[in-house]
Amino acid sequence: MQAPPDRPHFRSWPSRVPHGIPPAQTTLWDNLAITAKRYPDRDAYIFLGGRITWSGVRDAAETLAGWLVEAAGVSPGDRVLLCMQNSPQYVIAFYAILRARGVVVPVNPMTRADELPHYIEDPEARVAIVAADLLPEFEKAQAGLPAGSRLSRALVVRYLDHADLGALAPEERPPEAWRPWLEADPVLPDWASPWGDAMRAGHRPPPYAGEPDDLVALCYTSGTTGKPKGCMHSHRTIGHNVVASPLWANTSAADVTLGVVPMFHITGMVFYAHVPAYLGCTVVLMPRWDRELAGLLISRHRVTAWTNIPTMIIDLLASPNFAKFDLSSLRSISGGGAAMPAAIAERLKAQYGLDYAEGYGLTETAAPSHSNPPDAPKLQCLGIPYIGVDARVIDPETLAEVPTGEQGEIIVRGPQVFLGYWRRPAETEAAFVQFEGRRYFRTGDLGRMDEDGYFFITDRLKRMINASGFKVWPAEVEAMFYKHPDVQEACIIATRDAYRGESVKLVVVLRPQAVGRVRAEDLIAWAREHMAAYKVPREVAFVDTLPKSGSGKVLWRVLQAREDEARGAAT
Repeated sequence: MQAPPDRPHFRSWPSRVPHGIPPAQTTLWDNLAITAKRYPDRDAYIFLGGRITWSGVRDAAETLAGWLVEAAGVSPGDRVLLCMQNSPQYVIAFYAILRARGVVVPVNPMTRADELPHYIEDPEARVAIVAADLLPEFEKAQAGLPAGSRLSRALVVRYLDHADLGALAPEERPPEAWRPWLEADPVLPDWASPWGDAMRAGHRPPPYAGEPDDLVALCYTSGTTGKPKGCMHSHRTIGHNVVASPLWANTSAADVTLGVVPMFHITGMVFYAHVPAYLGCTVVLMPRWDRELAGLLISRHRVTAWTNIPTMIIDLLASPNFAKFDLSSLRSISGGGAAMPAAIAERLKAQYGLDYAEGYGLTETAAPSHSNPPDAPKLQCLGIPYIGVDARVIDPETLAEVPTGEQGEIIVRGPQVFLGYWRRPAETEAAFVQFEGRRYFRTGDLGRMDEDGYFFITDRLKRMINASGFKVWPAEVEAMFYKHPDVQEACIIATRDAYRGESVKLVVVLRPQAVGRVRAEDLIAWAREHMAAYKVPREVAFVDTLPKSGSGKVLWRVLQAREDEARGAAT
């Protein structure tokens, strides 16, 4: 399965990369088992001073799989919740669930008690592996669930069990604000057990009999249009990008990567758990983002490859200590989830000779469906269709392909596309379209393709501002504001306008030196000089921070909802 050979993006295709790869007959667990034999003593994860090798990860996962089967009663196909920050225990737990032939249900550790019941009831999970600081939320959720829907067993993780703070230099110690959740050690209810007890129990799992098409993960979407939906992925769908990514980025077991995108998110899961387990490279793990610590870790461990979210780069470059960090070891830097502002990418290129290679993908596509060729990236561009992928731009109403350069909905076909939404056949059917006799996934994102086959996103299908008939695409306006020397972060939303229907509103975080000096009038005047009049914000709101998801994306819908509510109350 791959794009037709006459597609224009093949003109920019890296010569060393195949257009497609044969489907692997191994599972994700097989990848770990092979790497543990090939590189048994290679550091797998470095975490707050602690280290664990690849053979150590395998052995711990085997032991935990035994506990899941023998003590927790997990059978093949059973769903198991996994809710914690990035840590070696996250990877061990993920692979233990796979070894037991269960199905991983990653849950955002910021999920609150009122939200948790959906993640327990929808997949009918009965077992959870959860961080100690999050246990109180699970206890509250349990209390509100019917007896027949509650978790029967939880395994509770303390992060510091795989850390060695004494091995850290003073400046490399975790921020003081992290201590409460890092050191959390609550009294456990009778349905919960400590991680250490499971690891000491000595249970062994039955012989492994996993198959490539087994369901291995239910990755829930953000739920912006309703309750979150579980995207069903198999070893094969996730495994395609696991094998393809090192080919694309030219990475190997010799690489050291910084792992800070959350692993509950599909990008963090693929690039910090499964790709390393396939390659045997080393991951320097951060449980949460902190720009000062990130700069120090890149410098100390000579990080060579870093997949991230553009907001992290923006924040790191804004550090007053940035000049002290040594980023010279980096040879590959890439990411997605939001457009990289051109001004920031140009600074990376000018100071470090680094081309920021943007990519694009969704939970439904197991991370990348598009990526910029490392040797020929374009700024603020999704890149070209990934290995084995065919992508088109169609009119969302007529479903006909639009001409090159025109805007439409991006559709994708490839081996990494998910199997469907968990127990939602109607929504699964609506997510796909027949095009040229084949089944394509409808991304819901609007974009265009240029004459070289590179794709550019314009916005979410429903994220459009209609100002007196003029269509304003927020991402375009935001990209312009990132060029303003006093703007650190920007988000564009719609505000009601009695005359125009809708107008543009800018929600902005100023750089520290500009706070109190730059006024709304200044930004509006600047905008008038740099963009068409109908795109210029009519209103400006100054904020200290923009709301972001756990994966670092700006939650524009949260800001839009606040605006709509405020306007409604005023009316």
